[in-house]
Amino acid sequence: MRTIEVTVYSAVQLTERVDRVVLAIENIFPGLIMDIRTDRIDAYDGPQSLRRLHRLLRSQEILDAARSVLERGRSCNIIHFQLSKQAAYMGMVSFPPQEESLGSLHIQIQATDPERVIDWLAPVTENGVAVEEIDLFEGTSDSASNSSAIDSPLDGASNGAMEEDV
Repeated sequence: MRTIEVTVYSAVQLTERVDRVVLAIENIFPGLIMDIRTDRIDAYDGPQSLRRLHRLLRSQEILDAARSVLERGRSCNIIHFQLSKQAAYMGMVSFPPQEESLGSLHIQIQATDPERVIDWLAPVTENGVAVEEIDLFEGTSDSASNSSAIDSPLDGASNGAMEEDV
């Protein structure tokens, strides 16, 4: 049996509102179980929390960049990478080259088959198009889960300028 555990954590700076950092996480990884404190948010769940990230990587047409980041962040059975907290607040995926001044979202995916997770999230492409799409949930109980709630429009994300930092 394949096992996938997704963990997201982020520091909450004194200049940030906790609810906005929570929203940034939920915009990319909906449905996570969260431990919310005034200075840090820890969140976790299973593979179903990766579905929106999967969709966003395709809609933003950043599969090659994502694959490079995921492969670079792989060590044994763990994939670690960072996402821009401010981009996530806007419902977008952006991979910062280093820790951002307000802190980034830190994502860790622990999997018995991390290469399959990478192939599902960001498959090899040819001319920007996935060569082969695989089903990460094939043969698991997650394949029957309802993804409509996961793929619903972002709730509460503003397309306008933010008055204060995330």
